[in-house]
Formats: sequence, C-alpha cells, structure tokens
Amino acid sequence: MSKSWFDERKCCPACGSEQISTRYQASYSDPKITKYLIDFYSPQGGVEFEYLSDAEYVLCDCESCSLIFQKNIPNDAVMERLYEHWIDPMIAFENRNSRFTTNPEIHTNYAKEIMTIGSCFNASPSETRFLDFGMGWGDWLLMANGLGYESFGLELSESRIRHAEGKGIKVITWEEAQKLRFDFINTEQVFEHIAEPLETLKELKTLLKPGGIIKISVPTANDIERRLKSMDWGAPKGTRNSLNNVAPLEHIQCFNRSSLIRMAETAGMDEFKIPLIKQWNNSFGWFNFNGFIRNLLIPIYRNILKRQNYIFLTSK
Repeated sequence: MSKSWFDERKCCPACGSEQISTRYQASYSDPKITKYLIDFYSPQGGVEFEYLSDAEYVLCDCESCSLIFQKNIPNDAVMERLYEHWIDPMIAFENRNSRFTTNPEIHTNYAKEIMTIGSCFNASPSETRFLDFGMGWGDWLLMANGLGYESFGLELSESRIRHAEGKGIKVITWEEAQKLRFDFINTEQVFEHIAEPLETLKELKTLLKPGGIIKISVPTANDIERRLKSMDWGAPKGTRNSLNNVAPLEHIQCFNRSSLIRMAETAGMDEFKIPLIKQWNNSFGWFNFNGFIRNLLIPIYRNILKRQNYIFLTSK
C-alpha cells in the first residue's frame, strides 16, 4: 500500500473497538475493481489511478458494533482530488439540477423535515439556530432560511461554498462554528464519507445548545449481507446487487442502525424520538392517495419498524 496516499485504520471508526476482522480484500489494480471505478467515475469526471498504485481495498467487520468499514482510506490529499477533480463540480451541479427537475418533491421533503424539527423547540424560527454540516450546494439551508430559521453551513468543497454564498447562505468555518451554539445540526449523507465518524460526532456534540439535536442520515442496505456474498462489482448503482454502500474510496463505512446507536452511546448521546403526531402534523399533501399513504407510512417505517438509517440524537 502506498503510504503517501492512504491511511490505515486499526480500530472501528464508529465505536473504537479493536475487535475487527477482514471480510474482503483485493488490490485496486484488480480488473473488477478497476472497471468499477472507471464505470463509476468516468461519467462524473475521471479516475487518476496513479493515486491508487499499490493500494488495497480492505473491507472489515467490527465484531463489537457490527459496522462494516474500509480499513485503508484516502488521505486528505486524495480526498481533495476525488471530490473536486474526479467528481467534476460542473457535472455534479448539473446532476444536482437534474435530480430536482425529475423529483420536485425534494423541496417538499425538506420543508416537512425542517418544520417537524422546528416543532421540537419551544421557540420561534428566528430564535432557533440550525447548522448543516456538509451542506453540499446548500439546498436544505435555502429551505431553512425561507422558513425563517437562523441557518449556517459547513462545507469543505470550495465550488459548493461559492455557490451557497452566492445564494445568500451563511457559510462558516469550524473555528467560527465553535463560537456559536446550535439547536439543531443536520448531517445528510455525510457520516458514511468521513474518516473519523465517532470523533466527528463528539465534536459536533460540543456545538449543541442544551437540549440540542443532531440528525444522522446515511444510506440503508438492509440486505447488505446478501450483496457482500456475491461481491458483484458489475452491478450498477441502484440495482439489487449494487455495492454502492461499500463503494471504494467514498463510502468508507457502511452503517446499520445498531452501529449508529452504538456510536451515539460511545459519544455520550441518546436517540431522540420525535413523536409520530408531530411528524404527521407537519406533513402536507394529504389530499391525494399517494401523498396520504406516504405521509402516514414513512414515520412508521422509520421510527417503529426502524428500516432506515435516519436517526436523531441528543446529549445524555
């Protein structure tokens, strides 16, 4: 493995346990993985294989919390190349626009979520402070601003920061965030990408006001064990056998609900359960059949059946 471009993790990044075992191991020069990377990144920008020379993709299990994670992860230099060059910002922005065009309900879902969260605080929106950690292009924050909340964003990508600032979003640095305190911190599709999720959660916890809430939403793969038995690198994203949940370089940990809860407990946090009635009261679009069914069942699916990696946390 090239020590210049990859870091090795020797314990579970979610709970800190050293009781880990190797599930799968292959060189990045393996033809199946090479083809996977070319097929995945070529439409987005491209792959610089010189950064992967002598590196190995190693998938591990934590025997303590059941997290599945990659042992060898790109260092900061490769992460910057990956998210700002392999994934071309202009193409990423066009893909973002396409998602909003084909799925206009994204904005509706943002509004429902923000209104539901806001109902958990005994304060007006203007007195409620939100932080979006890993804000991307800032779309969630635009909705929060529109609903009157005092909102801030944290992001590493310079292209995304410039776009968000151009839309009037307050983008702050980590040092600036430490001088503020937040009622709510949003992390949407972030924790599967970061090198030290447990330490990051502990640090975010310090930014909360008393009674503050953190949301973690990460990809769900309830059938991941079946997918990992076949290891079908040729399965496209979104298909039944897709390995996107353990995608090399990007999805460096694959959570299930128990590993999320264990990480929270290790960080000194408990699950915060938003009452179903609050979730239903802040939904809209009840007056058509599909909307009625969706509004009724999604809170049950998430909170009662616990079939999504979508949780809220508060300090113990």
